[in-house]
Amino acid sequence: MNRELSELSIALPRIVALLKPDARIAVISFHSLEDRIVKQFFAFASQPFGGDPRLARVPLRTSTLPGTPLRTIGRAQKASADEVRRNPRSRSAVLRVAERTHAPLPADWPIGWTGTA
Repeated sequence: MNRELSELSIALPRIVALLKPDARIAVISFHSLEDRIVKQFFAFASQPFGGDPRLARVPLRTSTLPGTPLRTIGRAQKASADEVRRNPRSRSAVLRVAERTHAPLPADWPIGWTGTA
């Protein structure tokens, strides 16, 4: 059995650690499980404290929150009906894009990301 999903979970934080500020990461997934990992990772890396809802309720000023390593760019893009008609294999493709911010990576990066949510 291949380990594509676990490799994706391992690769995403490592790639972000290599990006310079303002660089972008674009991921095309062809399977819903792959897309879920990418979506959850981008959400984790683009929200203070990894988007943990328990920590979101802590009374802190926005200015005191740590910067986030990524900023998502737009929404997930899927192939148009015309593209699917011309290329049926594109029907399952989903493109997600995020941009590296100037915020430093957390000291425990990528420890906070487990690849599951």
